[in-house]
Amino acid sequence: MNSKQTGGNHLKGQTSPYLLQHAGNPVDWYPWGEEALRKAKRENKPLLVSIGYSACHWCHVMERESFENEEVARIMNAHFVCIKVDREERPDVDRLYMDAVQLVGGQGGWPLNCFALPDGKPFWGGTYFPQEQWKGILMQVAGLFREKYAEVEEQADRLTKGIASNGFIAPAKGDQGFSKTGIQVIYRNLMEGIDPKEGGTVGAPKFPLPVLYPFLLQYHAMEREPEALELCRLSLEKMAMGGIYDQLGGGFARYATDDRWRIPHFEKMLYDNAQLISLYSTAFQVTGDPLYREVAYETIGFVTRELTSGEGVFYSALDADSEGVEGKFYVWTQQQMDAVLGEMDGVPAETAPLIRKYFQVGEKGFWEKGFNVLMRQWSPEAFAEREGLDPGAFQTMLKQARKKLWETREKRVRPALDNKVIVSWNALMIKALSDAYAAFHDPVFLERAMHSARFILSNARDDQGRLFRKLDGREPSIDAFLEDYALLCQALIRLYEVSMQQEFILAARDLAVYAEKHFSPSGTNLFSFSSDGSESLAAPSFEIHDNVIPASNSVMAHNLLQLGMMFEKPEWVKRSARMLEDISPRLKQFSASFANWAKLLADHVYPFHTVVIAGEKAGEYLAELSGRYLPGTLLAASTRPDNALPVFAQRFREGQTRIYVCSMGVCKQPVDTVREALQQLGVS
Repeated sequence: MNSKQTGGNHLKGQTSPYLLQHAGNPVDWYPWGEEALRKAKRENKPLLVSIGYSACHWCHVMERESFENEEVARIMNAHFVCIKVDREERPDVDRLYMDAVQLVGGQGGWPLNCFALPDGKPFWGGTYFPQEQWKGILMQVAGLFREKYAEVEEQADRLTKGIASNGFIAPAKGDQGFSKTGIQVIYRNLMEGIDPKEGGTVGAPKFPLPVLYPFLLQYHAMEREPEALELCRLSLEKMAMGGIYDQLGGGFARYATDDRWRIPHFEKMLYDNAQLISLYSTAFQVTGDPLYREVAYETIGFVTRELTSGEGVFYSALDADSEGVEGKFYVWTQQQMDAVLGEMDGVPAETAPLIRKYFQVGEKGFWEKGFNVLMRQWSPEAFAEREGLDPGAFQTMLKQARKKLWETREKRVRPALDNKVIVSWNALMIKALSDAYAAFHDPVFLERAMHSARFILSNARDDQGRLFRKLDGREPSIDAFLEDYALLCQALIRLYEVSMQQEFILAARDLAVYAEKHFSPSGTNLFSFSSDGSESLAAPSFEIHDNVIPASNSVMAHNLLQLGMMFEKPEWVKRSARMLEDISPRLKQFSASFANWAKLLADHVYPFHTVVIAGEKAGEYLAELSGRYLPGTLLAASTRPDNALPVFAQRFREGQTRIYVCSMGVCKQPVDTVREALQQLGVS
C-alpha cells in the first residue's frame, strides 16, 4: 500500500518539494516550528528531527522502508514528536543537528535523524538506518528518555556546549602575520591530498570540490608553479570525461561513488553546476583549452533547459531517481544504444560499434545489470586518430549520434525537479554566468545574469535591506542566512566587474552593511550564520569550513576586502584581515577545509590590485581585460564622469580613456592602453 495516497500529517500546505514528498506518510510529521516544540514540551516527548532534501537517494530509500510503513509510524508517533526539515530551506537547523551527529559518531550525511529534548537540544543521532535497526533504535531511545532522563539531559548539555564552542573563534592575540611561506605550506598540504593519477582528492567517493582549484590556479599564476596547473588540468579533464559528467545533456552529478569519476551519484544540484561553470570558464582563461569551453557551454545549456524558471531564476536540483530507480534516466544497455543508433538514416553500419566504443559502453562504462554510464577516454580528434578515421567525418557522426541518443532519452520518465528558488544558490549561478561572460564574451550570459540579479534584488529583499532565503514565485519566505548575503554580495561584485552597471556594486555594498549590522555578535571578528533577528536555536552557528560550497565567512571576508577597496573603506579591509588572522592556525593545519580562505590569504600576501578604467572606451578596454585571467585584481570601469563610486573621483579626462592600476591605495601612473596596464600588473 502506498501510504502517500492514504495518510496525512502536518506537512500539507508546505512549499518544499521534500516536505511534500512526506505529506502522505503515516508518520505524523510536523514542519520545524513552534507548534511542534510546544507539543513536545506539553506531552514531554523527545523530538525526532529528520532532515534531508528532495534529490537525496537514501532519503527516498528510508522513506520507502520506514516512513511509509504503518508499524514503524505507530512507534514514531507514540514516542516522539516527529519533525521533517528540508536542509536546503533551513541550513541553520541542519547545521545544528549535523554537528551533533558528527560529534556523536564522527560521520554525517543525509538522511539525518537526530533525537533531541523538547527544547531542541540534541542528544543522539545518525544517518540512514534499515527498517529493523531503526525500530530497535526508536524503542531504545524512547526507553532511555523515559527511564534515564537525567543522563540524556546531561548528554544533551554536553553536546550543545560542544557545538556552541566548535565554530566560535575569539580574536587572535597579536599579529599572526601573512607570508608567502604560509601559502607554500598550504599549497603543499593541498597537493598531498590530490590524486596524481585520476585528479580530485585521493580515494572514493570523489566530489568535484570546485572551491579547491581556484587557489591552485592562483598559486600557479603567482608562483609560476607548473605542478599546480598540471594537477588542476588533470582533475578538470578527468571530471569532464568521466561518468560524473552527463555526456549527452551536460551538467555534473553531485559526486562519483568510485575513485575514477566513473559512476555518479546521479542527482544534479544547482550549486555544483554553477561553481563548475565558474571553474571551467576561469580555467579556459588560463589555458585556452577548448574542452573547458565545451563543458562550460554545455553545463549552462543544462541549467537553462532544466533548472531555469519561466521568470529567469534557477531551481535547486534534479533527483537521482526516476521510476524509483537510481540513475535509470541516464544509463544505457548495449542493446538500447544499438537500437537507437541503428534507426539513424544514412549512417555507416559501423556507427553503433564506434559510438559505443567512444562512450566506453561495455568497457569502463559498465555499471550493473547490463547498464552503462556514458563516459569517454579521448577527445573526438584523438579517438578518430586511434581508430584511423577522418576527424571531420567522425565529428559529424558523433554529433548525429549524440542528438539521437539525447532525443531518445528525453522520452524517458524524467527525474523529479526540486523547484525551490534559493537565493544563495541563484547567486552562485549569477556569478557563473558573469564568469562565463568574462571568458567567452557571449552577451546572452550577461543578459541572463543581470536579469536574474535584478529579479532576486526586487523580490527577495525588503525595504529595510533584509534578504530572504527562498522565493515561491515572487513571494519571499524564510529569513536569509549569512550564506545568502555573502554569496549574493560576491555575485553582485563580479557582475559589476563585467557589466559596468553601478546598481550591482551599490547593492553589494548595501548587503555588506546589513550583514555587518545584523550578523556580528560580540567577542569575535567572524559573522554568525543567523542574524540577530532570526529564530534562536539550541546553539549558535559560525560557518568557517570551506566545503562543497565555500564557508560564508570566507566569502564575506573576500567581499569586505573587495568592497573596502572599491568604496575606500579601510575598516572593511582591516576586518577581512582580522578574520583571516583568526582562522590562520586552522588554515595551515587543516588546509583541505580552508581552500577559499587560502585564496584570501594569497590576496593579502601578493599585491592586490584595483584597476579603474575611466572614459568613453571603458567598455572596450574592460572586455579585453576581463577576458584575461587576473587573480588578485578588481575591475571597475565607467564611461560616465558622474559615476558615484569613490574610485572614479578625479579620474575622468575629456576625450580620453585612462587606466589606473592601484594596489592598496597606491596608484601607478595612468596609462592609455590595455597592454601598458597589463605590464603594470606584471602580466605578459
